Amino acid sequence: MRNSGSSPLHRVVVLDQLLPEPLPVRRVEIRRITIAPGYAAGLHIHNGPVFGSIETGSAIYQIEGGPETVLRPGDVFYEPEGVRIARFDAQEDGVTFLGYFLLPDGADAELVFPGPQPG
Repeated sequence: MRNSGSSPLHRVVVLDQLLPEPLPVRRVEIRRITIAPGYAAGLHIHNGPVFGSIETGSAIYQIEGGPETVLRPGDVFYEPEGVRIARFDAQEDGVTFLGYFLLPDGADAELVFPGPQPG
């Protein structure tokens, strides 16, 4: 069957993120993560870059010192390696997202909860 004028396939770049330095990625671990309504994940740091996309619900996302953003279904985000993520707080509807963890050879995804910096 022939399409009359409009293409059946449409591609849109939703994120094109430059990494701070080249990364020898050996594997990508993809996790489906669900956070309960109203739960605040807390200040955290990843040992490698993490990309994500919201499937359902919503969350407030904030890199420490940056603006807050509300992420909703279809939105994508980037958590840089070694950077303090101040907020990833599920809203009243909770949130489910896919997290893509880029990992070099021999590494596992790690999450550190350092607590607030004195100050």
